[in-house]
Amino acid sequence: MLHIGWRNRSKPEDHRYRLWREEWGDSFLVRTFLQVFLLQGFLVLVISLPVTWALTHNGPPFRSLDAVGFSLWLLGFLFEAIGDFQLLQFKSNPANKGRIMTSGLWRYTRHPNYFGEVTLWWGIFIICCSVPGSYWTVVGPLTITHLILKVSGTPMLEKRFADNPEYAGYVHNTSAFFPLPPKK
Repeated sequence: MLHIGWRNRSKPEDHRYRLWREEWGDSFLVRTFLQVFLLQGFLVLVISLPVTWALTHNGPPFRSLDAVGFSLWLLGFLFEAIGDFQLLQFKSNPANKGRIMTSGLWRYTRHPNYFGEVTLWWGIFIICCSVPGSYWTVVGPLTITHLILKVSGTPMLEKRFADNPEYAGYVHNTSAFFPLPPKK
């Protein structure tokens, strides 16, 4: 959250919100409340179900499954943080304006920050699996995975750069989500 706030300080309004305001006209406030705030609140509730379940039910002390989950969470956290940092550094160089980031973690996946976000939520779910009766909370990481892969994450970004020839080459050579060696 801090990263997003810092990154967007003194920038113009997000283009998606501006577009919605123009499309929705007089119903903008009501639709924003329902489609942005209430919907996002509900999704946060669903995604965080493993945490909520674990915090409200007693579980055993630390187990090996917790170590696996923490390792996965840490991998996701590092991917997201490092990917965001690398992109911030890249964008801060005026020579990169209009260019596509293709180095660092971005060499192995077109969306290291999205991969990190999804991975850390799966790690949290695995940690919470130590709590009896928690397996049904898999709906949380499934939801964030679906949202990022099929709804608001990669599809929106990929569409935004669809007409960019540099991005087309990047798409051809770089994994969309899972970090893999680039194609030759």
